[in-house]
Amino acid sequence: MSDTKTGDEKTLSVNTKKTLTLKRPGMEQGTVRQNFSHGRVKSVVVETKKRKFARPDEKPEAAPAVSLFKPKAPAVTPQPQEKAHEPPKAPPPQAPERSGMVLTDLSSEEIEARRRALEGSKAREVEERRRAAEDAKRRAEEEERRRREREESARRQAEEEARILAEAEARRRSEEEARRRTPQADAAPAAEEEEEERRPVARGPVKRIVKPEVAKPVKAKGEEDRRRGNKLTLNRALSDDDAPGRSLSSMRRRQEKFKRAMHQEPREKISREVVLPETITIQDLAGRMSERAVDVVKFFMKQGQIMKPGDVIDADTAELIASEFGHTVKRVAESDIEEGLFNLTDNPEDLEPRPPVVTIMGHVDHGKTSLLDAIRNANVVAGEAGGITQHIGAYQVEKNGQKITFIDTPGHAAFTAMRARGAQATDIAVLVVAADDSVMPQTVESINHARAAGVPIIVAINKIDKPSANPQKVRTQLLQHEVVVEEMGGETLDVEVSAVKGTNLDKLLEAILLQAELLDLKANPDRPAEGVIIEAKLDKGRGPVATVLVQAGSLMPGDILVAGNEWGRVRALINDRGEHIPEALPSMPVEILGLQGTPQAGDRFAVVTNEARAREVTEYRQRLAREKAVAKHVGQRGSLEQMMSQLQTAGVKEFPLVIKGDVQGSIEAIVNALDKLGTDEVRARIVHSGAGAITETDVSLAETSGAAIIGFNVRANAQARDAAEKAGIEIRYYNIIYNLVDDVKAAMSGLLSPERRETFLGNAEILEVFNITKVGKVAGCRVTEGKVERGAGVRLIRDHVVIHEGTLKTLKRFKDEVAEVPVGQECGMAFANYEDIRAGDVIECYRVEMVTRTL
Repeated sequence: MSDTKTGDEKTLSVNTKKTLTLKRPGMEQGTVRQNFSHGRVKSVVVETKKRKFARPDEKPEAAPAVSLFKPKAPAVTPQPQEKAHEPPKAPPPQAPERSGMVLTDLSSEEIEARRRALEGSKAREVEERRRAAEDAKRRAEEEERRRREREESARRQAEEEARILAEAEARRRSEEEARRRTPQADAAPAAEEEEEERRPVARGPVKRIVKPEVAKPVKAKGEEDRRRGNKLTLNRALSDDDAPGRSLSSMRRRQEKFKRAMHQEPREKISREVVLPETITIQDLAGRMSERAVDVVKFFMKQGQIMKPGDVIDADTAELIASEFGHTVKRVAESDIEEGLFNLTDNPEDLEPRPPVVTIMGHVDHGKTSLLDAIRNANVVAGEAGGITQHIGAYQVEKNGQKITFIDTPGHAAFTAMRARGAQATDIAVLVVAADDSVMPQTVESINHARAAGVPIIVAINKIDKPSANPQKVRTQLLQHEVVVEEMGGETLDVEVSAVKGTNLDKLLEAILLQAELLDLKANPDRPAEGVIIEAKLDKGRGPVATVLVQAGSLMPGDILVAGNEWGRVRALINDRGEHIPEALPSMPVEILGLQGTPQAGDRFAVVTNEARAREVTEYRQRLAREKAVAKHVGQRGSLEQMMSQLQTAGVKEFPLVIKGDVQGSIEAIVNALDKLGTDEVRARIVHSGAGAITETDVSLAETSGAAIIGFNVRANAQARDAAEKAGIEIRYYNIIYNLVDDVKAAMSGLLSPERRETFLGNAEILEVFNITKVGKVAGCRVTEGKVERGAGVRLIRDHVVIHEGTLKTLKRFKDEVAEVPVGQECGMAFANYEDIRAGDVIECYRVEMVTRTL
């Protein structure tokens, strides 16, 4: 090739030998980065042509005569990463200066070739799209066909297994039938053959028969296809047509379930021996009987009771259920754990005389505590609020070298339980009767308590120093209650005493010692101690403190004792004078420290060998108390009739209270007294009661339940006071029980709905009825009885039948409105919203009052 230059033009000759180049003048090379799917990247070399700007006065440069390049696109800068199969867009018209060539210089053949190339490209793109759609449809049909084949194969496999199992079962049954018909010729070979036949049918026929015939060929043919077909791919996840089939594990579970159903046979009922404690839950009972708890609940429903598996029932009910289900019952008592705690047998040679325990009983204000003060030379009355005893006090005095233990009980009506406990823990009861008051209600109650406890009575006729004293009247009235004193020919000792003057106190002590000598009281001091809790309280700084009476054995610090639901190690023993003592002998009252909690007054205590035994006994007692409470609650709501009765009494108004006291006995007396205040309309509900100071927890409980807090001989701490003030909870403090009962009674009376009381005022007879414009009908009346008041209620009576009941709209005498019209005068009356009045009707006037009720 030769390159010939003429001016600014360049022409290429065919004979030129210069190296050919694809780079045109004014072009530069560049690279474009193209991104493809699956993270592939490719760099492409492109040519970039610079724009040539010409002045307006210059002529455009002539196009080259011959060009070896076919322009791909009119744009100078190529667009990176064009979409596949996208037809090229029509080139926009551009100026010759920018394109570097003149389009009109192209021949018609070249334009036609380009048009044909563009149409061919469009046709190829349409063809490719059609093929892609056909491929996708073919793949979907192939996947659907494979899925149907898998389901058909699984179905045929399940049917084949069922057929084989049915044939094996039928063969086994026919062989057993034939064996039963033939006589027993050879017992041993028949037994072996039966065992061999039963073993494969019961345990292995499925694996040995099904596996080689069905499972292996299917696995060899299409295991790979089946596994691959069950895989979840992106296309299958995005496609709604091809849903995933059942997995192999699902098919196996289905087959195993089918096998179990084929071999299921009715189980033989097994009678079991069911061990029943005193209380048991329905769930536990069903487990011991190997029955379903649902079946036991259904049995209760048939009996008309609605129960849950977690409900607790007593041993009698559990025995009835076990018998109905065909089981035998063995009753055991968990109380065996308490054997050996109380009532241990002592050798007669080990018994030694012990002091008598004397309980002072009688009516309130008859001088029991004053009499005991005079004997002890102490002033206990001054320490009691209101001058009445509200605690059980235990003291020990000495007379002529012999000790006597006194227990002082309250005489107030609310302390019945305290008097009963005092009588049960005593040897002799001293009945104090005032010579001026004679026999009173609590005197009779004390006599009954002493008789119930089986203890002898000594009558102390007190206050003989008063001018109005009449001891003979006391003796006579005691005859009505079968208490015959010696002066009246009986066996009951009586002594006339004066606690204020100290008269005949020695005679009273001698009578007590004489009676004790007749009783011949003895106990064994060389054994573990046992006795009774007289009183218990929660003391700040000392913890739970229990006043106990040792009835047998000796109690020493370090002993581990069980008292009711509590246990503890004795840390200290304190006598009635506040002195620490090293040992408490029989019939000695002491305070003990070291219990884990506050026991109930009246509980018995006993010393045990170790802590493990103490925990075992107390845990059993706590569980027993819990279960009995739950069983009682369940029994109250169990039957349908009881539920209906509860619905009928649901309208009873409740007065919630949180009660804190100094000792357990006082709390018990308060709760019993408040329970007696309840009626069919209102009653007191004790949300919580306990011994000790009022704490923040009590305030939170009262706030939750909307209750008031009552403190008896206790106070609230600073945190509790602040919390009560923030929550608006009222805290009432009392130190006399009848003040507390009166205030609660008054508050409960406020819950009673007031009583509607109607008062008759008078009658008026209608003489004439006037029809007045803009007013309506007005009755001209004469008051025949009593008076008629404006604003009062009226009734319209016609022929002795009440026609209307309402109020007066107007009451006039002549033309003036009046407040009332007395008997004998005439007046005009009009009813509010009623005009059916006639001459001869009677108008009755009455007043309604709402009267506040009290308990």
